[in-house]
Amino acid sequence: MDFAEKLEKLVAFSVFRPVSSVSDVDMSTAALQLADQVRRENALVIEGLRRHDPKILDELILLYQHRLLRYLLYLTGNRELAEDLFQETWMRVLTRGSQFNGNSRFDTWLFTIARNLVIDLRRRRPMASLEEMCDSGDDDRPFEVPSQEKSPFDHFNTAESGQLVADALLTLEPLHREVLVLRFHEEMSLEEIARFTRAPLSTVKSRLYRGLAALRPRMEAATRHSASASNRSEAK
Repeated sequence: MDFAEKLEKLVAFSVFRPVSSVSDVDMSTAALQLADQVRRENALVIEGLRRHDPKILDELILLYQHRLLRYLLYLTGNRELAEDLFQETWMRVLTRGSQFNGNSRFDTWLFTIARNLVIDLRRRRPMASLEEMCDSGDDDRPFEVPSQEKSPFDHFNTAESGQLVADALLTLEPLHREVLVLRFHEEMSLEEIARFTRAPLSTVKSRLYRGLAALRPRMEAATRHSASASNRSEAK
């Protein structure tokens, strides 16, 4: 089994592993197994990147390209800019791959490079869609999002309404948009998002709460508009 097959198998297991009802012991065992999976995945990536092997980069791009471009699209709100940053991110991975030490998941390290590039661009060339990326002025009150309440993603994130979700997300404030993408698309925990964005956990909760609160009416309005347009089309 070559590098790509090993890495793809490890990533697939960690991202798409089945969810079931388990005991505390089972959960502890699963957590240890997942940690071992991450270590082995990281070891493979470290081995490849330290050789500065372009083939390894191609294999990593195949595994992570869609997630990375989606993240950059939502972060910038501009496809051309996102694609430029996408290319620059992978160039950084190739030239600085030896800096990856395996202390975090490779995808977290990859997204951190991308986020830092967005922030650097904002500092060089202020843009409306990026101007809040470094802002730490969120309300730090610890909002709690009810875990049993369905989010707009649960209601609307289907194949039919996926574009409506994407369009609605792009209307949100950048920091709120980012935390929603990390939470629901990347399935990061709130604690992981806090570490990734270097923001207090209470701030992450606030951004998530406010993002969900802003997204719901936008999605409902977009759904009504779509249904109305469909009815008019059928009536013709």
